[in-house]
Amino acid sequence: MTWAEPSSTATALLLLGRGTDPDTEKGVECPGDLPAPSDPGLVERARAAKAALGDRVFVLGHHYQRDEVIQFADVTGDSFKLAREAAARPEAEFIVFCGVHFMAESADILTSDAQRVVLPDLAAGCSMADMAVLSQVEKAWERFAELGIAQDVVPVTYMNSSADIKGFVGRNEGVVCTSSNAETALRWSYEQGSKVFFLPDQHLGRNTAVLKLGMQLSDCVLYDPHKPGGGLTDEQLRDARMILWRGHCSVHGRFSLDAVEDVRARVPGVNVLVHPECRHEVVTSADYVGSTEYIIRVIDAAPAGSAWAVGTELNLVRRLAIAHPDKQIMFLERNVCYCSTMNRIDLPHLVWALEELVAGRVPNQITVDPETAHYARVALDRMLALP
Repeated sequence: MTWAEPSSTATALLLLGRGTDPDTEKGVECPGDLPAPSDPGLVERARAAKAALGDRVFVLGHHYQRDEVIQFADVTGDSFKLAREAAARPEAEFIVFCGVHFMAESADILTSDAQRVVLPDLAAGCSMADMAVLSQVEKAWERFAELGIAQDVVPVTYMNSSADIKGFVGRNEGVVCTSSNAETALRWSYEQGSKVFFLPDQHLGRNTAVLKLGMQLSDCVLYDPHKPGGGLTDEQLRDARMILWRGHCSVHGRFSLDAVEDVRARVPGVNVLVHPECRHEVVTSADYVGSTEYIIRVIDAAPAGSAWAVGTELNLVRRLAIAHPDKQIMFLERNVCYCSTMNRIDLPHLVWALEELVAGRVPNQITVDPETAHYARVALDRMLALP
């Protein structure tokens, strides 16, 4: 099959990560001069800089990155896999993380003090991670304490969260989870307490609780930090088994039940494959649900001639379609759906970062303060100890 690009929208340039809005994106400008994006020598410059650095540099590429960046990655994967890969390369002085900010923080937490983690563009953040601010989370926890339920609540944070939030979870006897092991992490948590405080993605928490642990939707309540008391009564908090934070992925949250019904009407026999960060009604209407790595495995193993509508980031879906021309692979939505912040790391930024390292300068180093890193590591180690 020939890959058909979804149609552009009015916000396509933003979704592609082109351009900036200085009025709303304070402090994200990178120092120095970036190569022009039309520079025909960019690929060769990237190769030359990487060769000059040799084993001193290790480049990580998240699955949602552009192909122009992925071609220079030593390893590709999801966020936690990449952070662990970095930690497994102690000889690499520089870790260039082609992902987003929270991923680079995790790499800094898991790598040695001798290694330095570089994020090619500081504007590469994560809207989901930014939806859980430490001061807001601490305020919620104070309310739990006032109600006398804090001792029953186990905090669980998705890997897609800031180091501050991971540190909070570590200090309060909680655990980190990924989309692959969320069920295991929640089962462990309910052995420690009767309630879970799930941060920051409401959809992953709800989908796992209901579809994997057999809870009812009524067992889950949504804590909104922008409403007084989280928008919940004392009784709701006391009765809840799962307290979900009001956060979501700006990419996966865009997929709709209408899109699922539309593709089923257009493509007879299509298999709908989505990420668990999607809305509950999308997940329950899909045929297959799983992490990014799961999505890749399912497509790899699918029989020739099969049709797949995939609900995850567009760069990955397009890459899968090109890699499997014997299968009909399409994007679940009709409109462009890139991760706008992930796409800020383009080839000019990568070339600039590598050439700065060659020149003896370390650009955009990501560091986590020692206390936060300690408690975040505690929460991560609890996850690693799960069966």
